[in-house]
Amino acid sequence: MNPYELDELVMYTYLRGRLDGPGFEQSQSALPFARRAHKDAKRKNGKPYIIHPLSMACDAIACKGATDEIIATILLHDVCEDCNIPLSALPVNDVVRQGVKYMTIRSFGGEDKAETKRRYFNELLDSKEAIVCKAFDRYANLNDAEGVLDEEAIVKNIRETHELLMPVLKEAKYTYPELSDMLHTIRTALKRTLNLMAKYHNIKLE
Repeated sequence: MNPYELDELVMYTYLRGRLDGPGFEQSQSALPFARRAHKDAKRKNGKPYIIHPLSMACDAIACKGATDEIIATILLHDVCEDCNIPLSALPVNDVVRQGVKYMTIRSFGGEDKAETKRRYFNELLDSKEAIVCKAFDRYANLNDAEGVLDEEAIVKNIRETHELLMPVLKEAKYTYPELSDMLHTIRTALKRTLNLMAKYHNIKLE
């Protein structure tokens, strides 16, 4: 067993045990479904794709306030976009499906790319599952970027996170006060990562 397979097994086993009980029905359904959906898929860094949502779910559980539906959204957040699986096929309730929907970028007629991105980030506020998921997703992606993405892509992700995601996360603390502790934790971690990456890549964040 290679180290990546061991990581997957450890996290999957931890989550299966941690979510085994009443109140986690959505996550219990989402966990094996996500694993099957991402079977054999790889991240750009060569790791099995499923490690990405598994590690995000573990991080969310470690923060105060993670709900069943937040964890389920995290586990399924790339399934529709990357695995060609419709929302209606997800084995979860409508709250989780809505979270996954808002995690998926949709282009509307008449929008340019910048308008689509700005609308996408603003609409995350319509789903507390999506806004939390996006924060953990971006944190994971930024930390995986070095040595995998080219300079242009890294700079783009840094600026997009600073200009579009961070203000939305700040607003989310007031929109969803019950999640303020979790949002503060992940926003602080993102800010620290952004500052380090900006310094390394010689980017000035306004």
